[in-house]
Amino acid sequence: METGTSQTIYVIGHINPDTDSICSAIAYAELKRKITGGMYKAKRAGQINSETRFVLDRFKMNPPGYLPDVRTQVRDVEIRQVEGAKNNISLKKAWEYMSENNISTLPIVKEGEVLEGLITIGDIARSYMDIYDNKVLATAKTPYINIIETLNGEIIVGDKNAYLSQGKVLIAAANPDMMENYIEEHDVVILGNRYESQLCAIEMNADCVIVCEGATISKTITKLAQDKACTIIRTPYDTFTVARLINQSMPINFFMRNEDLITFTKDHFIDEIREIMAKKRFRDFPIVDGEGKLIGMISRRNLLGAKRKPLILVDHNEKSQAVDGLEEAEVLEIIDHHRLGSIETMSPVFFRNQPLGCTATIIYQMYRENNVSIEPNIAGLLCSAIISDTLVYRSPTCTAVDKEAAEDLAKIAGIDVAEYAKEMFAAGSNLLNRSPEEIFYQDFKKFTASDVVFGVGQINSMNADELEAIKGKLVPYMEKAFRDHEVSMIFFMLTNIIEESTELLFEGNGAKEVVRDAFRIREENDKIFLKGVVSRKKQLIPALMSSLQKDN
Repeated sequence: METGTSQTIYVIGHINPDTDSICSAIAYAELKRKITGGMYKAKRAGQINSETRFVLDRFKMNPPGYLPDVRTQVRDVEIRQVEGAKNNISLKKAWEYMSENNISTLPIVKEGEVLEGLITIGDIARSYMDIYDNKVLATAKTPYINIIETLNGEIIVGDKNAYLSQGKVLIAAANPDMMENYIEEHDVVILGNRYESQLCAIEMNADCVIVCEGATISKTITKLAQDKACTIIRTPYDTFTVARLINQSMPINFFMRNEDLITFTKDHFIDEIREIMAKKRFRDFPIVDGEGKLIGMISRRNLLGAKRKPLILVDHNEKSQAVDGLEEAEVLEIIDHHRLGSIETMSPVFFRNQPLGCTATIIYQMYRENNVSIEPNIAGLLCSAIISDTLVYRSPTCTAVDKEAAEDLAKIAGIDVAEYAKEMFAAGSNLLNRSPEEIFYQDFKKFTASDVVFGVGQINSMNADELEAIKGKLVPYMEKAFRDHEVSMIFFMLTNIIEESTELLFEGNGAKEVVRDAFRIREENDKIFLKGVVSRKKQLIPALMSSLQKDN
């Protein structure tokens, strides 16, 4: 169970992660592990783009695991460990196990611990109260070993691994003359120490004779039973007790539920299974893995103790950019370099927000502040993030602090910033073989100004021809993206790093007018080129928001 002191804390970026989002998550999780010794794990809320994949491969780092939804799951709840029973154990044995362990539902498993069925305390009670059929032991194919265990007996003649398949159960209370009238072939006869009754039952071809009160069994009776293939079981209990207990020797597979079982996995979300549980009268539900193997049991009571997933958010603080289910998680920290957004928390959090060009610069500072050495591979990730976010120091968001951090990290990682940047951007802008959808969502975020929700994507390249080819794919796709997101407007930045300019694509009623007003464009033109605009965060978004708020 991932709760309590060993609870895993996830460090995660925004839903369309860029290099900064991924690399900062990995580096900060590493820093927190070193400082606290706790369980911190980097995660991603979206697909990794080609630039980031190049960076991870270059520094031999595995990509963070995918975490698309942070709602509370079964894995966040205490799962009761219950040992599964085999389907041939007796009702009595099942009852004793359930009583000793204070459980009301016993899972039944077959080979490989695969869940086969369930039996409840109620099922066992009904088997005892509602059964009037004296042939039920045979119908249930009750193993002799179950009868021996239930009656605390011993087998005198016969094979304890055999089982009943025919006949009824009766008590030989009458004299032998009368017994001949009601004992039939294959019956199970419960009797005492009377030689004549034992002899009569065996001669009438009973399949099993149960001798009560530990009575002595003569050699003659033993020999006859062997000759007639009649099983003899001796028990210390009296006839009344044997008659009361014997039905409890039936195997639980005769009463178990094995159809339409309601099971959950660790990945099920609590809010989904709570509704299912409420509609069923069962108290406990089995948890299985992907192969159907039993993991444990949970009850509705367990859900009351469900713990929210603890998160640290990096490189964002807007709900529209955050992983799904954020409102059900517990945000512990936010490390970011963007404007203040819309995320609300249940309690105070550690919030570090600095006007820098990259979140990775803040992470670098925190390593230095805590006197934690930066490994070369971590340095490579952080340096890559700064190069990416600042467009090799060309972005107006870049500060002297960013550049100083990147240069220091480059020395640790053993890379030349200028040469490495060319390789990284070339890998990131190699999008000609990708679909319009893959290109569009490589770096796309939503923003809100007053009541207007709009989206902005961006692609950076050092190659003007490549940007023109990408534009040919994106222009027809923009209309579909606009419909899918149900936003007021969508913009897409085709940014030329070398020329330090952006061609802005747009879709939505009034989108062109907003851009023209934001950047004071007077000339009429279907195309919008923004000279000197390369930063979404510092140049485009503030201008768009100012225009939208002025309109409102």
